[in-house]
Amino acid sequence: MQTTSMTALVSAFVRAYHSTRDGGEVFDDPLARSLLTGEEYEGISSQMAGGVEFFQPGFRGTGEEALEFIVRRHLAPSPLGRAAFAEAALANAAALGAEQYLIFGAGYDTFAYRQPAWAEKLTIFEVDRPAALEEKRERLDRAGLTPPDNVCFVGADLAGADWGRALEEHPSFSRKKISFCSLLGLVYYLSSTEFSALLDTLRELLPRGSALAFDYPAAGDAPSRQALLAGAAGEAMRADYDPMALEKLLAGHGFLAYEHLTPAGITRRFFDGWNRAHPERPMEAQGGVNYCLAVRQ
Repeated sequence: MQTTSMTALVSAFVRAYHSTRDGGEVFDDPLARSLLTGEEYEGISSQMAGGVEFFQPGFRGTGEEALEFIVRRHLAPSPLGRAAFAEAALANAAALGAEQYLIFGAGYDTFAYRQPAWAEKLTIFEVDRPAALEEKRERLDRAGLTPPDNVCFVGADLAGADWGRALEEHPSFSRKKISFCSLLGLVYYLSSTEFSALLDTLRELLPRGSALAFDYPAAGDAPSRQALLAGAAGEAMRADYDPMALEKLLAGHGFLAYEHLTPAGITRRFFDGWNRAHPERPMEAQGGVNYCLAVRQ
């Protein structure tokens, strides 16, 4: 049963590629590969290498060189950078007393199955469409990964009106506990109205001091290759945001934009170390994608 999006599959693929080929120097996800079948991994590899002209007209090189070029220059920076951003912020939030971690649009996220010792005190909620969670659990079973006792699954459509109720009615969820939320690769596919409604629900569910980390498309920039690929896969991005307007939107829903990173800042923080060590294989943040960490006021 294939219910998770193609963009989620590609995101898992590049995390797996980076961990197995590069040792996970930017962001290490050693479990991503186990969630993909061999057919899926090889199929994505072949499709990407065979479509190198889409990314770089006139490219000359072997199929493996084409795949490496596409992954490092076009596909990997967003999934790797945003995951590193969110999990660093999560570690800080846990150190400051957060007790719940809400992973919205959990997809093939593997944090719960490679969680460090400091995360054991967290209750981790994977929130996604019921069919997507069912498929993920099938993949976990196939990979021999058992959800730890602190992991809960919440089936809900974040574009709908009732997802907050599904979370609130879960017996392990508490509105009184400080929470950290990740919304990675998600805001792109919500209309501005749906995103506003989501923020409104989070304001009601989360106590002061809770935080959310997310990436979003910045208004005024040309669509990235990833955006074009997503559209071709029937997953067109539905909204973009001017950074100042986004901060006002957050404030209107009770959140302070605590940290805001543009592509230049993302590259400095997450890719400079890689680029110094591997100048022949550089990576830099994709244009038109920003990261934000917001705190409930």
